[in-house]
Amino acid sequence: MFKYLVSVPLLLPTLALAQSTTSSGDLIAKANDDRWSIGVAASVRQSPYAGEGTRVRPVPLLTYEGERIFWRGLTGGVHVVQGDTFSLDAVLSGRFDGFDIKDLGRRELQANGVDPERLDDRDDGLDAGITASWSSRAGEFKLSALADVTDASGGYEIAADYAYALKWGRTTVIPGVGVRWMSDDLVNYYHGTLDEEVARGVARYQPGSAVVPQVSIAFTRPLGNKWRLMGGVDYKFLPDEITDSPLSEPDTDGSAGLRIGITRSF
Repeated sequence: MFKYLVSVPLLLPTLALAQSTTSSGDLIAKANDDRWSIGVAASVRQSPYAGEGTRVRPVPLLTYEGERIFWRGLTGGVHVVQGDTFSLDAVLSGRFDGFDIKDLGRRELQANGVDPERLDDRDDGLDAGITASWSSRAGEFKLSALADVTDASGGYEIAADYAYALKWGRTTVIPGVGVRWMSDDLVNYYHGTLDEEVARGVARYQPGSAVVPQVSIAFTRPLGNKWRLMGGVDYKFLPDEITDSPLSEPDTDGSAGLRIGITRSF
């Protein structure tokens, strides 16, 4: 069954695109026998930020599966330990939680009591860390610990994910659940107000660490010998630390995402 699980780690995300190191994504990433694949996808995400609406982004789908080195869309790394049921990887992963203030809604921010002219942009980041995965007939369980190495937020995240592959004909469907604990530096940077903003008169909001549960379902289906269609949906249950932020869309309690893509293997 796990032979059918490799090309959508790039399609499933924990708050933004690809830091998406979810179990269901990794399972699909094991689906192709070929080492190389290339393709394109579209990612649609309901933004939690005030007035931003829906984020639509093209996503390059480039994967490489070597004996030690791998690259899966926006995440890459090295297999430190690799067995039949257990693997330990050192990874680099993009974090795309940043935003430009001009993309947020002025009226929505002002309704939250924030002057957008006094706010700064938030930068995307690059995380580094380790992931440990256990697979069996009961599914795959994965633990990961990632820290920002670009000092955008200076924070870190610990995540646990579980996914199980179901095969119907030529289509593999992979439901999954997960939970992420994000450090106070990480949450404060992307959902709080910065010291320099407070110095300009913005109300201080420093929510501290937060826990974000999520559910997802991914799929992959071969189209002939070399082409593959894949995608997924997910929903993140946002805690009060995020939804109470003056940067957040009022009355929001979650964030849904959709990804769809096609690849060709070599």
